[in-house]
Amino acid sequence: MSDQNNNEAQTATSTGYHLGSVDTVISVEEVNRQAKQLGEGVSKDRIAALAGGDPFVKIEGLTAGYGKMQILHDFDLQIAKGRSLCLIGPNGAGKSTILHSIFGFTNIFGGRILVGEGDRKKDVTALSSNRKLKEAGIAYILQDKSVFPGMTVEENLWMGGYLMDRPAEAKEAAERVFAKYERLANRRKHQAKVLSGGERRLLEISRALVMNPEVLLVDEPSIGLEPRFIDMVFEILYDLQQNEGKTIIMVEQNAKKGLEFADVGYVLVSGELAMAGPGQDLLKDPEVGRLFLGG
Repeated sequence: MSDQNNNEAQTATSTGYHLGSVDTVISVEEVNRQAKQLGEGVSKDRIAALAGGDPFVKIEGLTAGYGKMQILHDFDLQIAKGRSLCLIGPNGAGKSTILHSIFGFTNIFGGRILVGEGDRKKDVTALSSNRKLKEAGIAYILQDKSVFPGMTVEENLWMGGYLMDRPAEAKEAAERVFAKYERLANRRKHQAKVLSGGERRLLEISRALVMNPEVLLVDEPSIGLEPRFIDMVFEILYDLQQNEGKTIIMVEQNAKKGLEFADVGYVLVSGELAMAGPGQDLLKDPEVGRLFLGG
C-alpha cells in the first residue's frame, strides 16, 4: 500500500473525543485551553436550581486530591433524589476525583459532602468507604474489569453483601437481583470470566445493588463495550433511576450518551466547574459539541 493510501486509511479511522472525524482532533492541552474559555464558572444559585429539588447529594466548597496534590478546587455540586448527573470534561479535569471524594478515596482538604433528605441529611465527608456504603447508602460502580473472574456470577453477587451482618442476608439480596435480571440468573453458576462485556457490566452494577444503595456513583459505564451493550447498560441505569428512585452521579467518556441520559450535566476543567445545565441543553451547545461531542 502506498504512503498516500496509508494516510487515507488513518484519516478514515481517526476519531476525536467521542465521535468526531479527524478534522476535529485536537490535543488534550488544546481542549483544556479552549474549555477554560467556556464560561466564568457556575453560581451557587444556578447549581441549586439545577438540582431539581432538595439536594440528596450536596457538595460544598470541596477541595480534594491525592497525597498533597489538590485536584478539585472549591467545588460545589447538588442533585435531588431520583435524579441523574453526568460529569464530562477533558482528561485530567477531576471528574473521577469527584466520585472518589464522595466515596472516600481521596484526601479532603476542605469543604463537606452531605447525603440524605431533610432531617436525614448526613455529613459523610470523613466517613470511611465502608461506612458510606452501609450507613449512607452510597455505592461505587467501578470501571470495567472489577468482577472476580474465577468466581461464579452467584459468588460475585454474594461479595456485594460483604458488609451485611449475616451471609444469609447477602444470599437473599442476590436472589432479589436474580429475580430482576433473568440474564444473570441464567448464568448464576458460570464463572464471571466467560461472560460477555455487557454481562460483566450488568454484574458489576448488580453487585452494587445487593446493599440496596440510594446513591450510585458510576464510573465510565460504557467503557470497553460494543454499542449494543452500551444501550443495554443505559437502559438498566434508566430503570434504576426512574423506577427505583436511585440517585445517579456518573463520569462518562462517551459524552453524548452521558448527556442524553442525565437530567443535569457538569463540564469540569482543571478541577473546577466551568459549565452546568440540563443534559439536553449541553448537548445543543455548539462549544460543548465542538470540544466534547466530536462535532
